[in-house]
Amino acid sequence: MTDPVRLTADLVRCPSVTPAEGGALVLLESVLTAAGFDCTRVDRGGISNLFARWGRKGANRSFGFNGHTDVVPVGDVAAWTHDPFGAVIEDGWLYGRGSTDMKSGVAAFVAAAVDFVATKPDCAILLAITGDEEADADHGTRALLDWMAEAGEKMDVCLVGEPTCPENMGDMMKIGRRGSVNIRFTARGVQGHAAYPHRAKNPVAALARLIARLEEVPLDQGNDHFDASSLATVTFDVGNPATNVIPAEARATVNIRFNDIHTGESLIAQLRAEADAIAAETGVQIELATKISGESFLTPPGDLSNLIADAVQAETGRKPELSTSGGTSDARFVKDHCPVVEFGLVGHRMHGVDERVRVEDIHTLKRIYTRILTDYFA
Repeated sequence: MTDPVRLTADLVRCPSVTPAEGGALVLLESVLTAAGFDCTRVDRGGISNLFARWGRKGANRSFGFNGHTDVVPVGDVAAWTHDPFGAVIEDGWLYGRGSTDMKSGVAAFVAAAVDFVATKPDCAILLAITGDEEADADHGTRALLDWMAEAGEKMDVCLVGEPTCPENMGDMMKIGRRGSVNIRFTARGVQGHAAYPHRAKNPVAALARLIARLEEVPLDQGNDHFDASSLATVTFDVGNPATNVIPAEARATVNIRFNDIHTGESLIAQLRAEADAIAAETGVQIELATKISGESFLTPPGDLSNLIADAVQAETGRKPELSTSGGTSDARFVKDHCPVVEFGLVGHRMHGVDERVRVEDIHTLKRIYTRILTDYFA
C-alpha cells in the first residue's frame, strides 16, 4: 500500500515556493509513472504542471482530482520550531511548509489512486496537479484545462483536495466559492494650500466620501447557499508628507468577495457608477483599475456532493456541512470543465509559522478518497 504520510514528507522536502517546481512534480511523475499512469508535463509561462491518466481515453466514466504543489514563502525561518522543509514528525504532527496546503491532500489522492487502480484496472482516473495556485494562477490549472481541451481529455467530475475543514476532519466540504474582484480607485484633483481649500479640489476628501459610501451600503443579503457579499477597503494611499498641502492625487483599493447574485463585471459597473456620482459632486476625477480573480460558482447539491459526504461520514462519523465560505481556489477554473467539489484536511494552520498536519488525518484522507473512488466506480 502507498503510504500517504511518507509521500507528504517527501513532497514537503521539495522547496516548491511558488513559482519554483522544487522537485515536487518530478517526484509525483516518478511515482505515478511507476504505477502505470500516463504522465504529461504541461508547462506554460514558466510554470510546471503535471497531468496523469489511468485508463483509456473516452471511457464511460472518469473521475478527476485537482491540486497544487506550490507553497507560500516560509517567512521568518528562525520563528519555526523545525526546518520548514524538513518534514519533521513530532507528537503525531508532520511539520513543514505546504504540509496542510496542500501537499498532504495531493499525497492522499495520489496514494488512493495508485492503490485503487491496482485492484480495479477498468476505470479512468485523471490527475491535474499544478505548480501555480498560490500566485496569479494564470498558467496553472488554467493551462492544464486548456491542454486537456486540445488533447480531448475530459473529467466527468472533479474533486479538489484543498483543506476545507475548520476544526475537525469531516466538518465541511465546499460546493462552491465566492468570486473575488479588486478595484483600485485613483482620485485626481487640484493641488493647493491647506489654508485655502476653496482654491483646490481635494482628492482625499472625495475618495474618503466614496469609500465611506461603499462601506455603508450592503451589497446584498445573501441567499440559500451563500452568505452576504462583502466589501473591504485594503489600502488608502496619499503619500503626502506635508501638512500644509492638499495633494493632487489619492488612491484606494477595495476587495469584494461576492456571491452568485452578482458577476465581477456587474460589481465593477456598480462601483463605477458610485465613483462617477462622487466625481460629479466634488469635481474630482476618479478612475478605476480592476481585476476579477474569479467568478462565484455553485455546484448544486446532488449526486457528486452526496458521494463525497457519504464517504466522509463513513470514515469520520461526521456529516460535512455543505459550504461556499472562504477564499478562492482552482475550483473556480474547473467548474467550467465539469462539476466540482472540494474536500480536504483541517486548514486553520495553513500559511502560518509551524504549519503542520496530523499524521492520522493524512491516513484518514486517503481512506476517504479511496472510498469515493470505490463508490463512484461501483
